[in-house]
Amino acid sequence: MSENALILAIDQGTTGTTVLLLDGARAVRGRGYRELPQIYPRPGLVEHAPEAIWASVLGAMGDALATVPGATVAAIGITNQRETTVLWDRRTGAPVAHAVVWQDRRTAAACQALKDAGHEPAVRARTGLVLDPYFSATKIRWLLDTVPGLDARAEAGDVAFGTIDSYLVWRLTGGRVHATDVSNASRTLLLDLQTLRFSDELCGLFGVPAAILPEVRDSAGPFGVTAGVPGLPDGVPITGAAGDQQAALFGQDCRSPGDAKCTYGTGAFLLMNVGAAPVASRNGLLTTVGWRLRRDSGAGAGAGAGAGATAEIAYALEGSAFVAGALVQWLRDGLGIIERAADVEALARSVPDAGGVVVVPALAGLGAPHWRPEARGLITGITRGTTRAHIARAALEAIALQNVDLVAAMEADSGRKLTRLRVDGGAAANDLLMQIQANLLGAEIVRPAMVESTALGAARLAAQGAGLWRRDAAATTGSSQDVGVFQPRMADAERERAIAAWRTAVPRA
Repeated sequence: MSENALILAIDQGTTGTTVLLLDGARAVRGRGYRELPQIYPRPGLVEHAPEAIWASVLGAMGDALATVPGATVAAIGITNQRETTVLWDRRTGAPVAHAVVWQDRRTAAACQALKDAGHEPAVRARTGLVLDPYFSATKIRWLLDTVPGLDARAEAGDVAFGTIDSYLVWRLTGGRVHATDVSNASRTLLLDLQTLRFSDELCGLFGVPAAILPEVRDSAGPFGVTAGVPGLPDGVPITGAAGDQQAALFGQDCRSPGDAKCTYGTGAFLLMNVGAAPVASRNGLLTTVGWRLRRDSGAGAGAGAGAGATAEIAYALEGSAFVAGALVQWLRDGLGIIERAADVEALARSVPDAGGVVVVPALAGLGAPHWRPEARGLITGITRGTTRAHIARAALEAIALQNVDLVAAMEADSGRKLTRLRVDGGAAANDLLMQIQANLLGAEIVRPAMVESTALGAARLAAQGAGLWRRDAAATTGSSQDVGVFQPRMADAERERAIAAWRTAVPRA
């Protein structure tokens, strides 16, 4: 890989798009970011304008490329907010409606009806997921039912569905490729975990026409080449794609069973690699595809799913807390107790503890392991002496306590004791939050020098798919001095009291 040949990683997230340019040493040479407007039609509903998503990608890409004049993009990797659902016209490429975001709860009644009809056990066994508005299938059906004439157009094959990776591949290739990777496909409620193909039975259950679905491909390998993209030449290969949490797992080099990471973004997402076979959860977690790679995918850009090729398949157990960094944003925008998100650490440090305050951040319902879409946020334990500093500290504790529940479920399902958790994402830069997390988990927290593991994972997948980086050079970059390690410093009795207060508060939310 020449000095000026770079990997372009697109990280299209819930609140914005980050684009990184990385060289062969995994060093960031260029960076761009564009915020994405949020649309809230009614409480519980969250939408994005697909054209705004595309504009944010182009803007962030232009900003990143402008910082490295003369750079050559050797390959593109994509990682994305997952279950968010987009439908568009195959002929014009125009979206038929706003994207329905993963946080959106509008299909709660439809999910409950499917549960009441007794479908959840079979769906869970087939997909590894639960019947919850979080996932794509019921969002698709809602759009087909709501947009006039759309159902008939979909049945005729005139409409395409995609999670954000599919939508971006379509736009980057000038409408020539309609494809997704296995990790994103596994978040739709339509993919069979054993066959790694979309299921006709599941499509029938949810009323999703097979004609709208993308082709399912490996996470590292050819997805097409650019065509007509402003700022990029035609012909740049797209060679990697994965959902944001799976990309972070790959970026943190969690390639062995038992390796686990937590990404602190809008929500908190904790994944553990469980190996080459799916592990069914009995404790409210999800079973998901981590990635599928050709074992010879480092052989060159032309490597694909050819006959007789062997594959590295990784499955993961996942726990998702819907609100993490979004809770700090709410302290800023909703309560006005901080001016900037970064101010929360200093404010929370100004008190020794939360003063008995417990925050349950069910601002968009509760995810794993509770799965209560009807839950609402709660602040309890307030007294005359409570200050905004106590609420700020309780908010950081709430983010960490959600993960305590997730880790307990993960340990029970996997039969493995978690002693180390790798962390990344924007909120992982908060030293106080990381120390609180170590204290409440009673486990070591390891933060890499580069906390943008999601984008790094997309870059690694793209490089591997293009034959540019090999696994033996894929260890996390940065010297040992660059890694932040947080050891637990809380007495067992104090930890047990904090967890007990949390578990008393959660059912009240």
